[in-house]
Amino acid sequence: MTEATETTTKSRSKAAAPAAFEMPKFELPNFELPKMEIPAAFREIAEKSVSQAKETYEKMKSAAEEATDVLEDTYATASKGASDYGLKVIEAARENTNAAFDFATQLMTVKSLSEVVELSTAHTRKQFEALTAQTKELAAIAQKVATETAEPVKESFGKVFKKVA
Repeated sequence: MTEATETTTKSRSKAAAPAAFEMPKFELPNFELPKMEIPAAFREIAEKSVSQAKETYEKMKSAAEEATDVLEDTYATASKGASDYGLKVIEAARENTNAAFDFATQLMTVKSLSEVVELSTAHTRKQFEALTAQTKELAAIAQKVATETAEPVKESFGKVFKKVA
């Protein structure tokens, strides 16, 4: 009986082992496209389309590079203009502060009310003239910066769009 048990156990283990560890064998389907020749007209259209796409890409790339260069130059111009404007504002503030201190110093030496009125009137007139001149200078700088930054951009984009179109 032991022999019969050993043979059935051996035969079961041999049969069960390969089935448990072997991958099932499947054949992949063969998807072959039917061989057909593309007409010459379609090939020509495809080649022209690719050629036109390459040309358009090159034009757009060139235009984008030019636009980037113009924007970089414009940014540099605007940055310099803003710096000039800021320096002018600081200079005006310094002048106005010095004028206020000078006025205060002169007020300390006044001996009568009529001198106070005269000094105050003179200072007010002088400051009004100074502020008018400073405002004109600042407006001129702002206008110059706006023109110097906007005009090249306007011209450049006009050229770029004409080139692309």
